[in-house]
Amino acid sequence: MRNKAGAQLIILVLLMFISLSLAGGLFYLYQKEQTLNVSLQKEKEELSLNIKIAQTNLEESQKEVSALGLKLKESQAQIETLTNDLGQEKNTKEEALTQMRELKSDLEKQKGLRSDLENKLKKAETDLGQIRVKLNDLESKKAELETKVKDLEEQAKQALTRDVELGKIVVSPDNATSTEVPLNPESDLNSQLSSTSSSASAKEEKQESSSGLTGKVLVLNREYNFAVINLGSADGVNIGDLFSVYHNSNYIGDVKIEKVHDSMSAAGFESQDIKDKISEGDKVTQQIK
Repeated sequence: MRNKAGAQLIILVLLMFISLSLAGGLFYLYQKEQTLNVSLQKEKEELSLNIKIAQTNLEESQKEVSALGLKLKESQAQIETLTNDLGQEKNTKEEALTQMRELKSDLEKQKGLRSDLENKLKKAETDLGQIRVKLNDLESKKAELETKVKDLEEQAKQALTRDVELGKIVVSPDNATSTEVPLNPESDLNSQLSSTSSSASAKEEKQESSSGLTGKVLVLNREYNFAVINLGSADGVNIGDLFSVYHNSNYIGDVKIEKVHDSMSAAGFESQDIKDKISEGDKVTQQIK
């Protein structure tokens, strides 16, 4: 009987190790997808800025075209006036003809400028269309990344659910204690899980006390100034919530929730000090408003 119990214990430990490895891989993929999402967001902002610049250039070109149109009308009016004066003032014929030639020369130059501006306007419209296509492509990629993040969360949930169904509950609070519940073939599995969940709930890393929810830091990204904690919307976490961070039971600063998923959240650093002091595995406690 002891040999059988020992074999079950070894199998359960192996299953726990496999589950932890899977969870670590999922967290790594989540961090990678989050970094790519931030990069795509920056590209989107740059494209939006280019669109605004192109629109500004387009408006300026339109204004120049309008101004040239007015000058063209004025030149045509002057030509007509000079033509009428030509019949009335023979003595000033040569002078009027000279002025007319000059005005025609200016008109040709203005037509050339207008043609150039129209070409620039067409080019700007083409560039604007290309930028819009790229913007739509970025929106599509962003949607795909969000779908992948949700899939990763679902896979993490399924991995944790398989651990519970195998009859082993591992608790890692601040004092790092573990509780194992061996399977009993002669009793009902559901009754065993019910009897152990009440004793383990007080030791879970995701718990709710008088001071708010308590969890831990899963992943750090100092480059983009955020940390991922193991509390999400399923635990009652909302955007804007503040959490105090403790390293080895010492308070080191606060983080603020910026993005929430079902079982995890991304929190930004509230100060430069905490960015340098925070570590993966640090305890976080929700501040009660």
